Amino acid sequence: MGNSATKVTLKEKIGYGLGDAASSIFWKLFGMYLLFFYTDVFGMPAAAVGTMFLITRIWDSLVDPVVGILADRTRTRWGRFRPFILWFAVPFGVLGILTFTTPDFGMTGKIVWAYVTYTLMMMVYSTVNVPYASLLGVISPDPDTRTELSSYRMIFAFLGSILVLTFIEPLVHYFSRFGGQAAGWQYAVTLFAIITVLFFFCTFRWTRERVIPVRTEKNSLKEDVSDLFRNRPWWILFAAGVGALIFNSIRDGAAAYYFKYYVEAARSETGLGFTGLSFSLTTLYLVLGQAANILGIILVVPVSKRIGRKMAYLWAMAGAAVLSVLFFFAGPNDVWMMMGLQVLISMCAGSIFPLLWSMYADTADWSEVNTGRRATGLIFSASSMSQKLGWTFGGAVTGWLLAYFGFEANTTQTPEALNGIRMMLSLLPAASAVLGVVFISIYPLSEKKINEIQNELKKLRHES
Repeated sequence: MGNSATKVTLKEKIGYGLGDAASSIFWKLFGMYLLFFYTDVFGMPAAAVGTMFLITRIWDSLVDPVVGILADRTRTRWGRFRPFILWFAVPFGVLGILTFTTPDFGMTGKIVWAYVTYTLMMMVYSTVNVPYASLLGVISPDPDTRTELSSYRMIFAFLGSILVLTFIEPLVHYFSRFGGQAAGWQYAVTLFAIITVLFFFCTFRWTRERVIPVRTEKNSLKEDVSDLFRNRPWWILFAAGVGALIFNSIRDGAAAYYFKYYVEAARSETGLGFTGLSFSLTTLYLVLGQAANILGIILVVPVSKRIGRKMAYLWAMAGAAVLSVLFFFAGPNDVWMMMGLQVLISMCAGSIFPLLWSMYADTADWSEVNTGRRATGLIFSASSMSQKLGWTFGGAVTGWLLAYFGFEANTTQTPEALNGIRMMLSLLPAASAVLGVVFISIYPLSEKKINEIQNELKKLRHES
């Protein structure tokens, strides 16, 4: 496993970041286009898709802790967590392609196909992403290095997101020449699946596991679960993380509908083009958001060092809430207002995730000091579960709200439906952001407390 004091190289930071670039390619496809794909391409009712998201994602959320428990008990020459990235990279890519494949079935067959492929895809996503997230807790014991690694992770995640969001629509349009829109989606996703698998292989090859628990014997599952239930800082982050993911998933899931039915339907100019490729306003909006996410990550590192991670998180979510309320007042021709607010909101929203994952590592340290046991995989898998739950409820609510407001695919929308879609990019996410502010305000691990924990762990590990 190596010495915990070994310096983390730039290559290793990039290797770690590429893992989330790979995951984010499909995370963004699912979050921003899958609902749209199922309703407007595959032909499924929005309410049925919302229910499917709820059922499959709750199941997937329950899979995360199982994977974390298995990873904590895995022993290989490559470590505990890296082997899962190697073993499941190819299945990840294959199932991603099948999720965006549209067999010519009746409605019942379509729904069954969607349930099976999406459920299997998200289970494999867990078997890769939970061990990947857990790597942050074992690459280095140093809090600043973890924050830096988390920042690399988030920057590369958003670079992966920018890659897919910039080119998915132009590629779908291009490949549609060879078999229609459904084939265009399948071929475009196949290209991104290949890139994803290659990125995962780089993560496996370029990273190392260094942190060795104070106690090297295996913990019992009962002890690990009991420790997690008593980990109050983790539970607070759990709730804050759910709020943040609901915020993002509602905004992301509604964006394609907002521009197709509210903005572009009222404008003569619906996009822009150059170098032979056509880019919609949806693409511009989403790519600007991802670029602003990166800027938020860059800025949050010096800000968090100055005011602490807790306060940086609190102010970022508060800013996202206020700006989201302002977004409601944008008219269909106020494109620059939309884009400007998207940049500011995304800067706030993007900055919280490196903070969140770095703080999860702190809760693992807090638990080890208080119990003498370390269950990094369970801590991070349960943390991933909170992310999935927020995404689950956000995705399900998005589909249900579309049905509630009277949305019908590929037709002119009623004023009620349009108003509902507008609320899904503004007022409803704002309420979720406020929920995150409330929970993070009672988070107990200050920077001073974290330093005390690190000093105690150094003594326990006989480090100077």
